[in-house]
Amino acid sequence: MAGAVVLLDFWASPFCLRARITLEEKGVAYESREEENLLGQKSELLLNSNPIHKTVPVLLHNGRPVLESANIVAYIDEAFPSKPLLPTTPYERAQARFWADYIDKSVFVTGKGIWLSKGAEEREAAVKSLIEDVKNLEGALGDKDFFGGDAFGYVDIIALGPTSWFHAYEMIGAFKLEDHCPKFSSWLKRCLQRPSVAKTYPDTEKVHQLVLKLAEMFG
Repeated sequence: MAGAVVLLDFWASPFCLRARITLEEKGVAYESREEENLLGQKSELLLNSNPIHKTVPVLLHNGRPVLESANIVAYIDEAFPSKPLLPTTPYERAQARFWADYIDKSVFVTGKGIWLSKGAEEREAAVKSLIEDVKNLEGALGDKDFFGGDAFGYVDIIALGPTSWFHAYEMIGAFKLEDHCPKFSSWLKRCLQRPSVAKTYPDTEKVHQLVLKLAEMFG
């Protein structure tokens, strides 16, 4: 299912990162159009392509928009079926979607609570919640190299998104995730060695500086 592929992107977005990694894993040629004014003015193309949420990422395939990062990852996997990322059996697919949903509803939300916290007590509680969430992911990972087993796949890509903000969480929350979740940290280091991830992963210190600005704006 070839055709023109455009990604409405933002360099620091953990959700856009998922789309970039997937496209690179699949070897799909694409154009990344940076939404440089993500926190302010948005392009007409973005507003027209995603009029409900008005957010990135948006994948344009032959001019037709696909929205929401987990949905985009699944769409790319189906539209470009070589080197599948989702498991093949219905049960394994259901498990993968469960963990993807957990990551978005738990890991991302608790991480956000760290930089939006007001006061040390609230921040400590948010850090504790994030560590508990990541420990649950460690349980799902077990002793495997990747969440799907030996092969890098869908859940790995979904989980990698929020990890690009973990350095900011650690700096703001004054903790080291590796001290609490060594298996997850080893998994992350393993993933960062993949060309698709190394090529698309943002500078985590730049993300940290952006998060500080966000905290000042919304805190």
